[in-house]
Amino acid sequence: MATMSELARSLAEVQAAVRRAEADYGRTLGSVELIAVSKTIPGEGILPALEAGQRLFGENYVQESAGKWPALRERFADVELHLIGPLQSNKAREAVALFDVIHSLDRPSLAAALAKEIARSGKAPRLLVQVNTGEEPQKGGVLPAEVDAFLAACRDTYGLTLEGLMCIPPAEDLPSPHFGLLAKIAERNGLPVLSMGMSADFDAAIQLGATHVRVGTAIFGARARPPSP
Repeated sequence: MATMSELARSLAEVQAAVRRAEADYGRTLGSVELIAVSKTIPGEGILPALEAGQRLFGENYVQESAGKWPALRERFADVELHLIGPLQSNKAREAVALFDVIHSLDRPSLAAALAKEIARSGKAPRLLVQVNTGEEPQKGGVLPAEVDAFLAACRDTYGLTLEGLMCIPPAEDLPSPHFGLLAKIAERNGLPVLSMGMSADFDAAIQLGATHVRVGTAIFGARARPPSP
């Protein structure tokens, strides 16, 4: 995990790189939002980013987030918290209570669970549908050929309001074709938000229309690996 000064410097470098990419590709200044991916980072490790003014953060796990973010939000009430990891349907209640944006809606059972909880609680996080652009069997996300029908079902059957799409390209592929595919799907469905691009490829994502980039390692440093069994 990065030290306080290293983290602040890395965050500033990533923010500057995002602004440069906006300029390079003719994007409106400030049109791309940086989500600092703080999964596995303890609360004290996130503080330097918060104190430097970063307010959008991404997490992968509901339970981990519930353990650290309520206390941080008492000090930084304007934080916007994004769930970017897979969500189990039985965690819908906790996720709706905790997160402002959910990026990983990808199946009818989860759509039903979120719709039920939104109706019960009156709290409606912004929703993105995850698309499995690489059609990887081990990865979550709706297959590209099934996205249009799933989007229609979310709206018409479950009454959900959708804002956009998210993807995670296969690690071994060039990312740009996946970003281009996601942008085309979003355009034909009238969805304005594109969550795509991470530490190694956010420049290409911005070139192809990303509105949100999810950057963790370039800000927080390499994550600690669990010990081998």
